[in-house]
Amino acid sequence: MANIVRKVSIFGCIISIMLLFMIQSTYCRKTQMRAKYQTLHVVAPALDEHEEVDDAVEDVNVQQEGSLTLRLMHRDAVDSHVRMRNLTRQQLLLERIARDEKRLEFIKARIDLAARNGAKPENALVNGTWEASRARFSGPISSGQSLGSGDYIVRLGVGTPTKQMDMIIDTGSDLSWLQCSPCTDCYHEPDPVFSPSRSSSYKQFTCSSTMCQSLGNRGCQRNGCTYELSYDDGSVSSGNLASETFSDGSSSVSNIVFGCGHDNEGDFSGADGLIGLGIGALSFARQIASPLRSSDIEFSYCLPVDSSNGGKSSSSLIFGNSAIPSEGQFTTYLINPSVGPFYYLQLTGISIAGSLLSIPVSTFEIRRDGSGGVILDTGTTVTRLPMSAYVVMRNVFRALTRNLPSASPVSIFDTCYDLSGLQSASIPSVQLHFQDEMDLNLPVTNYMLSVDDDNSIYCLAFAGTAFSEVSIIGNIQQQGYRIAIDGENIRIAFIPGQC
Repeated sequence: MANIVRKVSIFGCIISIMLLFMIQSTYCRKTQMRAKYQTLHVVAPALDEHEEVDDAVEDVNVQQEGSLTLRLMHRDAVDSHVRMRNLTRQQLLLERIARDEKRLEFIKARIDLAARNGAKPENALVNGTWEASRARFSGPISSGQSLGSGDYIVRLGVGTPTKQMDMIIDTGSDLSWLQCSPCTDCYHEPDPVFSPSRSSSYKQFTCSSTMCQSLGNRGCQRNGCTYELSYDDGSVSSGNLASETFSDGSSSVSNIVFGCGHDNEGDFSGADGLIGLGIGALSFARQIASPLRSSDIEFSYCLPVDSSNGGKSSSSLIFGNSAIPSEGQFTTYLINPSVGPFYYLQLTGISIAGSLLSIPVSTFEIRRDGSGGVILDTGTTVTRLPMSAYVVMRNVFRALTRNLPSASPVSIFDTCYDLSGLQSASIPSVQLHFQDEMDLNLPVTNYMLSVDDDNSIYCLAFAGTAFSEVSIIGNIQQQGYRIAIDGENIRIAFIPGQC
């Protein structure tokens, strides 16, 4: 009898272990399945697009000694000074996409010029990968006067006494610029045009100055250094090369080189000027490093989430020693001096629903002639991929969303869904893989974009580009991450939830 009881007990233990294993296996499979898909919550419009809000906000502040923190917001946020309030949210989105197309023309022109000239990046090709060079980019400067570079703005003080100005931020530009009076031809801006004659800290460079001699397209007028920049998209800026004091309300930084533009033609989103955050010697990010006791470029930014919906959310642009996190995932950035002033990333692959797409890694690499590569750009809205890569991504995504009702294409978006009447939808996950084993698990709102005023039509927020092999990580995919650029160690971090 004892033996029978023992056998039954042993049998019962085996059954229990098997049941426990089956339960755990089922749980793990479900957990893995959940990781392959994300829930998109279909929401109603949050507010009246024409609603007026109180815009009396604290614009800038110093976070701590050795750092500068500026309030960052989308130009279409309802409390933005430059928002076009007579447009609906859908119209605002279409305006952004139209600016995007101009931006792409500008980037294409730069890459084509580099390829025609046969320029080679200074980065060394080692073991089949590009090694980032520490050499400063010292080629032709970019003013940021390309159309489409105006999605995100900061407000900061310029001159003495200080005048508050709304400035576009642009990681694809070096030289900062500002509209200045007297205006030969200036576009409309909400603030009074900056008057250099009323600022005691304004200094114009002479024609013989080293700074003037470093410019590619320079001129001389009454012994004052002038610059002129024009692009294939029709935008142009010309004026005086000068230095000025920039402040955040509590502290100031003097002798920052910028362009004081008296002739500015193009669509610059109604902002007063632009802050260049590129990699070049004249970028604001590099010039401010020394006054903040940084050895190289150190800044981070977080692009507010859902700003395309007219939200009031804002975040920060931080310079100096508190901008770079001590922990987090980092990837090496690459320097392409033949194109500059962009930050390049090495994208190694894309996964949909946990499966790696069959796209050759070479699709995303910088070529010897300076073409190709993957640019991190705040001035581009929608992430662009070479058409060959985009078609693979799109087809897999469509195959996994056959159960969702499709919708007609909207502008550049060719993969759209009509989610009207639904409270939520299950969407395949999207993951970007970068060098140094850094993976970005994109939130569903970073690649499923509401494109109508009723929040019923959603589209895959990626697009293909047929005219160039370059890829661009746009600002929709960057939203919600604290992106830190550490020039001393030539690396970039993407940290979720630190906004």
